[in-house]
Amino acid sequence: MEHPDSILIVDFGSQVTQLIARRVREAGVYSEIAPFQSAAAAFARMQPKGIVLSGGPASVLDEGSPRIPQAILDSGLPILGICYGQQALTQQLGGRVEKGVGGEFGEAFVEIDQACALFDGLWTSGERHQVWMSHGDHVAQLAPGFRPVASSKGAPFAIIADDARRIYAMQFHPEVVHTPDGAKLIANFARHVCGLAGDWSMAEFRAAKIAEIRAQVGEGRVICGLSGGVDSAVAAVLIHEAIGEQLTCVFVDHGLMRAGEADQVVGLFRGHYNIPLVHVNAETLFLSGLAGVTDPEAKRKFIGKTFIDVFEEEARKIGGAQFLAQGTLYPDVIESVSFTGGPSVTIKSHHNVGGLPERMNMQLVEPLRELFKDEVRALGRELGLPDIFVGRHPFPGPGLAIRIPGEVSKERCDILRKADAIYLEEIRNAGLYDAIWQAFAVLLPVRTVGVMGDARTYDSVLALRAVTSVDGMTAQAFQFPGDFLPRVATRIINEVKGVNRVTYDYTSKPPGTIEWE
Repeated sequence: MEHPDSILIVDFGSQVTQLIARRVREAGVYSEIAPFQSAAAAFARMQPKGIVLSGGPASVLDEGSPRIPQAILDSGLPILGICYGQQALTQQLGGRVEKGVGGEFGEAFVEIDQACALFDGLWTSGERHQVWMSHGDHVAQLAPGFRPVASSKGAPFAIIADDARRIYAMQFHPEVVHTPDGAKLIANFARHVCGLAGDWSMAEFRAAKIAEIRAQVGEGRVICGLSGGVDSAVAAVLIHEAIGEQLTCVFVDHGLMRAGEADQVVGLFRGHYNIPLVHVNAETLFLSGLAGVTDPEAKRKFIGKTFIDVFEEEARKIGGAQFLAQGTLYPDVIESVSFTGGPSVTIKSHHNVGGLPERMNMQLVEPLRELFKDEVRALGRELGLPDIFVGRHPFPGPGLAIRIPGEVSKERCDILRKADAIYLEEIRNAGLYDAIWQAFAVLLPVRTVGVMGDARTYDSVLALRAVTSVDGMTAQAFQFPGDFLPRVATRIINEVKGVNRVTYDYTSKPPGTIEWE
């Protein structure tokens, strides 16, 4: 989907590049991320109105370190460089970068020395503001045309500006919450420097995407896989609005759903939207295929492949379909793509990312591929989906299979389903559901000794997980009131046969992921 007013973010490998895209979109401007290796192609395709260069772990002084595509430097468009982006700009435009002695990490303060377009309505000369630094190298000599506009204890050129070429760069990270005014700095770049109106909205996205779906599909048939989650539901409703009866939804009940979920999905689509829906009971197929499989990636890949197999069979039954629709989101794409091109930095493969087997004569329709989770919720509300459905916590496509480390079985799925339902019921009863990004239980491949009544037990351990987040790219453990977790643990142990110990996961993302597998 092309947007006439957009900003391209060139990713040099920072762990928080996704936050730059978030901040640009929060300013009402559409943005996309492209790894530096493919940035030139993305630049030519998007024809953006501005470019942001991210941070990254490399040093510009190292041989073979990432470089800014020359086409971007020659474009005359506004550029904002962040951390590594500042250093790359400096070196490639004729300045000098030096290895730091100790670097500068964590909270820092910048002194505002001169006025700058980034500071409009925000900062003035003589002020001191908190920022977040994370760098070893530093700019030692400015490139021709630049002037220093702010400094810090460890970075004399903390912010630099070339007003004539509309190039600005900073050593700190404005995209993180630890830089309190960072979002406003990025908004000033998008709105004041790039001159963009900031009027990108879900209504605009809806209209443009409907037109794009119609152009892609034409008179063809589309089959859409429903997972039970928000993403595939929103994708299905959007596609149905675009092409009507050309869409058939397939809900694959793989035996890995939460309690009562199948009935909810079927009721919503058949009863509320009257969208053609095929309900496939494939529990035996999936659980038999997962028997003996313990590796998380093997689970995901088997489930993804089997989903495709089921879709292919159902497409044949309805007389053929030329397109397969999926609820793939932007974070799915980002997490599944290796930054360096090798396998080592892929965090996890997502069952709905990576295209279709060559044998299938079908094309993908992925209308949400450019959106973050909270944007999908906004689109769902724009489409009129009931809030009780749109507001549901995220649920992974592989379902409970990746919430059961080790081997998956029907017995263990039933145990987890019941425990998870108690946990979510207590969260709703406490009025905490909407304050939490995602909450779920994990059934561990660990057994412990317990005592119930006068009897010894030797049963499974259950872990509870609840996090707060904006878009799922970073997350913090939710802090429950003092009596909540003991109450939930007591209910689960008393009501769920097979569990005798309950723990709570306090790990943030990073270093952990939200899901356990």
